[in-house]
Amino acid sequence: MDIAFKIYTDGGCSGNPGPGGWAYVMVQQTFQGSQIIAKNKGAEKETTNNRMELTAVIMALRALRVMDGVPRQAAILTDSQYVQKGMTEWIRTWKRNSWRTSDKTPVKNKDLWLLLDSLAIDFSLKWEWVKGHAGNEYNELCDAMTQEAIAEINAAEANPSEPQVF
Repeated sequence: MDIAFKIYTDGGCSGNPGPGGWAYVMVQQTFQGSQIIAKNKGAEKETTNNRMELTAVIMALRALRVMDGVPRQAAILTDSQYVQKGMTEWIRTWKRNSWRTSDKTPVKNKDLWLLLDSLAIDFSLKWEWVKGHAGNEYNELCDAMTQEAIAEINAAEANPSEPQVF
């Protein structure tokens, strides 16, 4: 069964670590076609690709949590296998192993994984990986928004006297 409410997410960095951005687009499928319900983006001065991929989903679920009239069942579409596999395969083992990986090292980005896990329990979510930069309209939109957010934070760093709104 195809889920009618989809959340596309993306995150990235200019350098890794470096300035990074994240974005999400929420899309409702109706008999009239696809309709964007919400979208947002943001940036951080010094971060990593994986932290931005996780942040994109966290920010989307935070927004979804307070929205009225939207389904509590959604598909999360990400081009990050780190996020998709983390939520569908790895997280149960990490919890069982006290947040340690199979080689007994601490799980990276544990703070964000804990937050994402606590948000995800409020919804019925299907985690889907989509190939990035492959012509998927909403994945491409998320990527463009992520790049805009990175450009905006870079511009803010270059011109610190100018007020910036993100």
